[in-house]
Amino acid sequence: MKNDRLKPNGWLEAVNCAIEGILWTVRSQRHMRFHFFAAVGVILLALQLKISALEFVLLGIAVTMVMLAELLNTALEALVDLVSPDYHPLARRAKDVAAGAVLVASIGAVVIGYLALSRYFLPGLQDGFSGLGPAPGLLPVISVLAVVILVVLLKSCLGRGTPLHGGMPSGHSAVAFSIGTSVVLARVDLIIGLLALAMAAMVSHSRLLLGIHSRQEVLAGAGLGAAVTLALHLLFA
Repeated sequence: MKNDRLKPNGWLEAVNCAIEGILWTVRSQRHMRFHFFAAVGVILLALQLKISALEFVLLGIAVTMVMLAELLNTALEALVDLVSPDYHPLARRAKDVAAGAVLVASIGAVVIGYLALSRYFLPGLQDGFSGLGPAPGLLPVISVLAVVILVVLLKSCLGRGTPLHGGMPSGHSAVAFSIGTSVVLARVDLIIGLLALAMAAMVSHSRLLLGIHSRQEVLAGAGLGAAVTLALHLLFA
């Protein structure tokens, strides 16, 4: 039967097929090659820093998660191209959703990498992450992630603009003011806090100058970023 030839005979041939699939993905997908180089760099860095076993497990989960998402994305793209060689809106949506899975996995990997490695690079945080206590500086990161999620939800509900261009509210303004608010709430020097807010205002103003957002969208994004970050700090700091 023709279908039988698509099935590997025995576990050794199945392993060979799996390895061939990984190799084909690396050869054909630029993003997969980047992920492999990044994974090698992270592993070498972990060995150089002599990180703990728990931290190494976290990095291993992060690397595996991104690799798995990219493999599934590539497989789905190949299947969509086979089923729908011509352009179709649903085919595009399938590819966009699969790429979104890779993006979510990558963001999760960045957060896990921060948890595992932050104490080695940020002064004064050497004892901040033991695997049991709270991670150092995690609240500003969580604030930015919460703001991004809310921006995506609002844009999807209102149906205006694209993720990085236009729509209510301005995502760039929201993230910029979230970061600026976190800097101010970190009780740093007053001048540094004011400079952080000035930088956030400049980012927001650039969206106006480029004609990407209206004044209302920029103000809504700035207010959302500042309000969410302030609320999270008041509740959990």
